Amino acid sequence: MLVILSGVSGAGKDTIRKELMKRLNNTTSLPSYTSRNPREDEEEGVQYHFITKEEFEKKIKNNEFYEYNLHHNNYYGTSRILLNDKISSGKIIIKDIEVNGTENLINLLKDDVKIVTIFLKVEKEELRRRLINRGDNLSEEEMNLRLGRLEYEESKIKLYDYVIKNDDFEKTVQIIMTIIENEKRLDIIEKEI
Repeated sequence: MLVILSGVSGAGKDTIRKELMKRLNNTTSLPSYTSRNPREDEEEGVQYHFITKEEFEKKIKNNEFYEYNLHHNNYYGTSRILLNDKISSGKIIIKDIEVNGTENLINLLKDDVKIVTIFLKVEKEELRRRLINRGDNLSEEEMNLRLGRLEYEESKIKLYDYVIKNDDFEKTVQIIMTIIENEKRLDIIEKEI
């Protein structure tokens, strides 16, 4: 099963993903590739695989991504090889990805793997606060770019199986854990039918 977490930059995707990985058994993460520089607390291969724009574009030419996107002036993409390896492992894959990537993965993989999509919704003022407190030292232009993306991302909510207002961390984690457990049970029932 592939569990996709989406939401605008600052919605809490990575924080929620990390907590789910701690609390749930038989899960694995699937970091995207990106051409952006790592943040202070990020490690290669944990949140992302960090490569240069040139390396990313070479991977695009070699058809190494299921999907990729230029987002906030940096590339992000899902490796075919890494995702296929994770699917083969039989573990629940938890991936955070933006809305265009979600749509692409659904279209490409819906017949091959069970996909559960979850959108984390955050109010605009709360999002601004989170982006400031995250310590990225965003310029006003970068801040406006991320806040401006909110409306676009929310216009894609119909793609998602679940939409959760992420204003209470523990409650959000508990809801997602319940969703995953219920979806696992449904998957078992569907396979038996």
